[in-house]
Amino acid sequence: MPRYFIQLSYNGAAYNGWQVQQNTPHTVQQVLQDKLGMILGEPLDITGCGRTDTGVHAKDFFAHVDLVQTLSHENFPQLVYKFNQVLPADIAIKAIYAVKEDASSRFAAMNRTYHYLLHNYKDPFIQDASYFYYGTLDFDLMNRAATHLMEVRDFTSFSKVNTQTHTNNCKVLMAQWVQFDEGRWVFIITADRFLRNMVRAIVGTLLEVGRGKLNIDEFKHIIENKNRSDAGMSAPAHALYLARISYPEDIFL
Repeated sequence: MPRYFIQLSYNGAAYNGWQVQQNTPHTVQQVLQDKLGMILGEPLDITGCGRTDTGVHAKDFFAHVDLVQTLSHENFPQLVYKFNQVLPADIAIKAIYAVKEDASSRFAAMNRTYHYLLHNYKDPFIQDASYFYYGTLDFDLMNRAATHLMEVRDFTSFSKVNTQTHTNNCKVLMAQWVQFDEGRWVFIITADRFLRNMVRAIVGTLLEVGRGKLNIDEFKHIIENKNRSDAGMSAPAHALYLARISYPEDIFL
Protein backbone atom coordinates (compact mmCIF):
# COMPACT_ATOMS: atom_id res chain seq x y z
CA MET A 1 0.00 0.00 0.00
CA PRO A 2 1.34 3.46 -0.82
CA ARG A 3 2.24 5.61 2.18
CA TYR A 4 1.95 9.39 2.44
CA PHE A 5 3.13 12.02 4.89
CA ILE A 6 0.65 14.77 5.76
CA GLN A 7 2.19 18.01 7.02
CA LEU A 8 -0.16 20.12 9.12
CA SER A 9 -0.51 22.63 11.92
CA TYR A 10 -3.18 23.03 14.57
CA ASN A 11 -4.30 25.14 17.47
CA GLY A 12 -4.79 22.63 20.26
CA ALA A 13 -6.95 24.78 22.54
CA ALA A 14 -10.20 22.99 21.71
CA TYR A 15 -8.79 19.45 21.54
CA ASN A 16 -8.04 16.68 23.99
CA GLY A 17 -4.58 16.30 22.51
CA TRP A 18 -3.55 14.54 19.31
CA GLN A 19 -4.23 10.89 19.97
CA VAL A 20 -7.54 9.03 19.86
CA GLN A 21 -8.19 7.59 23.32
CA GLN A 22 -11.00 5.59 24.84
CA ASN A 23 -13.61 7.83 26.47
CA THR A 24 -11.75 10.95 25.29
CA PRO A 25 -13.68 12.71 22.52
CA HIS A 26 -12.55 15.40 20.09
CA THR A 27 -8.90 14.75 19.37
CA VAL A 28 -6.96 16.07 16.38
CA GLN A 29 -6.31 12.55 15.11
CA GLN A 30 -10.00 11.66 15.14
CA VAL A 31 -11.04 14.83 13.31
CA LEU A 32 -8.43 14.19 10.61
CA GLN A 33 -9.44 10.57 10.16
CA ASP A 34 -13.11 11.48 9.83
CA LYS A 35 -12.74 14.50 7.53
CA LEU A 36 -9.92 13.29 5.30
CA GLY A 37 -11.46 9.83 5.04
CA MET A 38 -14.66 11.44 3.79
CA ILE A 39 -12.75 13.22 1.01
CA LEU A 40 -10.68 10.17 0.05
CA GLY A 41 -13.60 7.76 0.24
CA GLU A 42 -11.89 5.19 2.44
CA PRO A 43 -11.44 4.64 6.20
CA LEU A 44 -8.15 6.04 7.51
CA ASP A 45 -5.79 5.04 10.28
CA ILE A 46 -3.51 8.07 10.63
CA THR A 47 -0.32 7.82 12.71
CA GLY A 48 1.13 11.02 14.17
CA CYS A 49 4.78 11.97 14.64
CA GLY A 50 4.15 12.36 18.34
CA ARG A 51 1.52 12.82 20.98
CA THR A 52 0.73 16.36 22.03
CA ASP A 53 -1.25 16.77 25.26
CA THR A 54 -4.54 18.57 25.74
CA GLY A 55 -4.23 22.25 24.83
CA VAL A 56 -0.77 21.98 23.24
CA HIS A 57 -0.34 23.39 19.73
CA ALA A 58 1.64 22.31 16.67
CA LYS A 59 3.07 24.78 14.18
CA ASP A 60 4.63 21.86 12.31
CA PHE A 61 3.28 18.33 12.63
CA PHE A 62 3.62 15.26 10.42
CA ALA A 63 1.44 12.19 10.21
CA HIS A 64 1.56 9.18 7.91
CA VAL A 65 -1.24 7.18 6.36
CA ASP A 66 -1.45 4.10 4.13
CA LEU A 67 -4.05 4.26 1.35
CA VAL A 68 -5.67 1.69 -0.88
CA GLN A 69 -5.58 4.19 -3.75
CA THR A 70 -2.48 5.79 -5.25
CA LEU A 71 -2.41 9.57 -5.28
CA SER A 72 -0.84 11.58 -8.08
CA HIS A 73 1.80 14.20 -7.20
CA GLU A 74 0.08 16.60 -9.60
CA ASN A 75 -3.12 16.38 -7.56
CA PHE A 76 -1.50 17.07 -4.18
CA PRO A 77 -2.20 20.85 -4.20
CA GLN A 78 -5.87 20.31 -5.09
CA LEU A 79 -6.18 17.65 -2.42
CA VAL A 80 -4.67 19.97 0.19
CA TYR A 81 -7.30 22.56 -0.81
CA LYS A 82 -10.13 20.02 -0.46
CA PHE A 83 -8.88 18.84 2.92
CA ASN A 84 -8.75 22.39 4.25
CA GLN A 85 -12.25 23.08 3.00
CA VAL A 86 -13.74 20.42 5.26
CA LEU A 87 -11.43 20.80 8.27
CA PRO A 88 -12.24 23.22 11.09
CA ALA A 89 -10.43 26.56 11.16
CA ASP A 90 -8.02 25.43 13.89
CA ILE A 91 -6.48 22.62 11.78
CA ALA A 92 -4.61 23.36 8.54
CA ILE A 93 -3.05 20.93 6.07
CA LYS A 94 0.17 22.36 4.61
CA ALA A 95 1.40 19.65 2.24
CA ILE A 96 1.25 16.00 1.22
CA TYR A 97 4.33 13.90 0.42
CA ALA A 98 4.74 10.44 -1.06
CA VAL A 99 7.21 8.47 1.05
CA LYS A 100 8.74 5.02 1.19
CA GLU A 101 6.41 2.29 2.44
CA ASP A 102 8.37 1.82 5.68
CA ALA A 103 8.80 5.55 6.46
CA SER A 104 7.29 6.37 9.84
CA SER A 105 6.34 9.93 10.76
CA ARG A 106 7.19 9.04 14.35
CA PHE A 107 10.30 6.86 14.18
CA ALA A 108 11.97 8.42 11.12
CA ALA A 109 12.16 11.86 12.73
CA MET A 110 15.76 12.89 13.40
CA ASN A 111 14.86 15.61 15.90
CA ARG A 112 12.03 17.79 17.09
CA THR A 113 11.95 21.40 18.29
CA TYR A 114 9.47 22.84 20.79
CA HIS A 115 8.82 26.48 21.61
CA TYR A 116 7.39 27.73 24.90
CA LEU A 117 6.16 31.34 24.89
CA LEU A 118 6.18 33.60 27.93
CA HIS A 119 5.33 37.26 28.56
CA ASN A 120 5.52 39.40 31.71
CA TYR A 121 2.76 41.96 31.10
CA LYS A 122 -0.98 41.62 30.81
CA ASP A 123 -2.09 41.53 27.17
CA PRO A 124 -5.56 40.27 26.20
CA PHE A 125 -4.42 39.57 22.63
CA ILE A 126 -1.78 36.98 23.51
CA GLN A 127 -3.13 35.54 26.75
CA ASP A 128 -4.34 32.38 25.00
CA ALA A 129 -1.09 31.87 23.09
CA SER A 130 1.58 32.70 25.67
CA TYR A 131 2.08 32.21 29.42
CA PHE A 132 1.63 35.42 31.43
CA TYR A 133 4.19 35.24 34.24
CA TYR A 134 4.06 38.19 36.60
CA GLY A 135 7.34 38.83 38.37
CA THR A 136 11.06 39.14 37.77
CA LEU A 137 12.99 36.26 36.26
CA ASP A 138 16.75 35.86 35.88
CA PHE A 139 16.95 34.61 32.28
CA ASP A 140 20.75 34.51 32.32
CA LEU A 141 20.65 32.11 35.26
CA MET A 142 17.89 30.09 33.58
CA ASN A 143 20.04 29.73 30.47
CA ARG A 144 23.04 28.65 32.55
CA ALA A 145 20.86 25.97 34.10
CA ALA A 146 19.49 24.94 30.70
CA THR A 147 22.98 24.15 29.39
CA HIS A 148 23.08 21.16 31.75
CA LEU A 149 20.19 19.59 29.84
CA MET A 150 22.62 18.96 27.00
CA GLU A 151 25.02 17.09 29.30
CA VAL A 152 22.64 14.34 30.45
CA ARG A 153 20.64 11.54 28.82
CA ASP A 154 18.13 10.33 31.42
CA PHE A 155 15.19 12.72 31.77
CA THR A 156 13.06 10.72 34.20
CA SER A 157 12.87 13.80 36.44
CA PHE A 158 10.86 15.61 33.76
CA SER A 159 8.61 12.78 32.58
CA LYS A 160 5.11 11.72 33.53
CA VAL A 161 5.18 8.56 35.60
CA ASN A 162 3.75 5.21 34.46
CA THR A 163 4.23 5.88 30.76
CA GLN A 164 4.69 3.10 28.21
CA THR A 165 8.13 4.24 27.01
CA HIS A 166 10.96 1.71 27.14
CA THR A 167 13.58 4.33 28.02
CA ASN A 168 13.67 7.88 29.36
CA ASN A 169 16.90 8.65 27.56
CA CYS A 170 16.90 11.67 25.24
CA LYS A 171 19.62 13.70 23.59
CA VAL A 172 19.00 17.45 23.93
CA LEU A 173 20.77 19.38 21.18
CA MET A 174 19.69 22.90 22.16
CA ALA A 175 17.95 24.52 25.14
CA GLN A 176 17.81 28.30 25.43
CA TRP A 177 15.60 31.21 26.44
CA VAL A 178 15.53 33.97 23.78
CA GLN A 179 13.93 37.39 24.10
CA PHE A 180 12.13 38.29 20.86
CA ASP A 181 10.18 41.39 21.92
CA GLU A 182 9.80 43.75 24.85
CA GLY A 183 8.66 41.62 27.77
CA ARG A 184 8.38 38.47 25.64
CA TRP A 185 10.57 35.34 25.60
CA VAL A 186 10.58 31.94 23.96
CA PHE A 187 12.21 28.81 25.32
CA ILE A 188 13.59 26.79 22.39
CA ILE A 189 14.50 23.17 22.93
CA THR A 190 15.57 20.60 20.33
CA ALA A 191 16.09 16.89 21.02
CA ASP A 192 16.10 13.56 19.24
CA ARG A 193 12.97 12.59 21.19
CA PHE A 194 10.79 13.92 24.01
CA LEU A 195 8.99 12.27 26.89
CA ARG A 196 5.41 13.01 27.85
CA ASN A 197 5.17 16.35 29.65
CA MET A 198 8.95 16.77 29.40
CA VAL A 199 9.10 20.32 28.01
CA ARG A 200 6.46 21.72 30.36
CA ALA A 201 8.21 20.13 33.34
CA ILE A 202 11.56 21.56 32.27
CA VAL A 203 10.05 25.02 31.80
CA GLY A 204 8.35 24.89 35.19
CA THR A 205 11.61 23.92 36.87
CA LEU A 206 13.62 26.58 35.04
CA LEU A 207 11.10 29.16 36.23
CA GLU A 208 11.94 28.10 39.78
CA VAL A 209 15.58 28.83 38.95
CA GLY A 210 14.65 32.22 37.49
CA ARG A 211 12.69 33.11 40.61
CA GLY A 212 15.64 32.27 42.82
CA LYS A 213 13.90 29.27 44.38
CA LEU A 214 16.53 26.89 42.96
CA ASN A 215 20.23 27.38 42.29
CA ILE A 216 22.25 25.70 39.54
CA ASP A 217 23.50 22.88 41.76
CA GLU A 218 19.96 22.15 42.95
CA PHE A 219 18.74 22.06 39.35
CA LYS A 220 21.50 19.57 38.46
CA HIS A 221 20.60 17.48 41.50
CA ILE A 222 16.97 17.30 40.37
CA ILE A 223 18.10 15.87 37.03
CA GLU A 224 20.46 13.39 38.66
CA ASN A 225 17.90 12.25 41.25
CA LYS A 226 15.49 10.97 38.54
CA ASN A 227 12.40 11.77 40.60
CA ARG A 228 9.57 13.76 39.00
CA SER A 229 8.32 14.97 42.38
CA ASP A 230 11.60 16.89 42.90
CA ALA A 231 11.11 19.01 39.77
CA GLY A 232 8.87 22.04 39.41
CA MET A 233 5.23 22.19 38.41
CA SER A 234 4.42 21.71 34.73
CA ALA A 235 4.04 25.03 32.94
CA PRO A 236 0.58 25.62 31.38
CA ALA A 237 -0.11 23.77 28.13
CA HIS A 238 -1.53 26.68 26.12
CA ALA A 239 1.91 28.28 25.57
CA LEU A 240 3.65 25.16 24.19
CA TYR A 241 4.17 24.57 20.47
CA LEU A 242 5.70 21.75 18.49
CA ALA A 243 7.61 24.02 16.13
CA ARG A 244 9.71 21.89 13.78
CA ILE A 245 10.46 18.28 12.85
CA SER A 246 13.41 17.12 10.74
CA TYR A 247 13.45 14.00 8.55
CA PRO A 248 16.12 12.40 6.35
CA GLU A 249 15.61 13.36 2.73
CA ASP A 250 15.90 9.81 1.45
CA ILE A 251 12.51 8.72 2.84
CA PHE A 252 10.68 11.00 0.39
CA LEU A 253 9.83 9.80 -3.12
